[in-house]
Amino acid sequence: MLILIVAATSFEVEPLVNSFGNKLDVLITGAGMVPTAFAMGRQFNMHKYDLVINLGIAGSFDSEITPGYVVEITEDTFAETGAEDDQEFIPITTLGFGENTFKPTTTLEQVCSSLYLTKAKAITVNTVHGNEESIQKIQRRLNPQIETMEGAAFFYACRQFNTPCLQIRSVSNYVEKRNRDNWDIQLAIKNLNNFAIELVNRIVNN
Repeated sequence: MLILIVAATSFEVEPLVNSFGNKLDVLITGAGMVPTAFAMGRQFNMHKYDLVINLGIAGSFDSEITPGYVVEITEDTFAETGAEDDQEFIPITTLGFGENTFKPTTTLEQVCSSLYLTKAKAITVNTVHGNEESIQKIQRRLNPQIETMEGAAFFYACRQFNTPCLQIRSVSNYVEKRNRDNWDIQLAIKNLNNFAIELVNRIVNN
């Protein structure tokens, strides 16, 4: 099985890369939706993959999904794509200009039935939330559990190329008024890569 690992930054998947070396294709896109979509489109035009896995750290809106927790994303929404109508937000779907929510084209259970992760719903944003008022607004509107800057773009690109994909995220912080002292990026990366290494090993040795 030919697998591609997609991550925004190299440090998020460094332990996985060190474990597998050149036996695993890895695409580092850069942070954000546009770099992710562009890099994946270019990669998919050159290679066809049996499975693409998006790995990265994320923020959590859910008090039960604590820093260090690893989750499988089952739905991801472009939270900012739409229009403002004074204090109200009109999503692009209501405007009639396209979709804003995308899902993976496979599941962890289908790929490796011996592993399980808590499932979570995510949003993808250009500006990560760090203001109490805006956090409350997005929670009322979309009720997300996880926030990233790439996930929905990843799902979108994979769907365009009809490629099986998964998004796995590890929580580095709660989504709250910005306070980096409460972040635990090292724990998030450690747990993310421990899971990813186990997952890839089971897939390739199946």
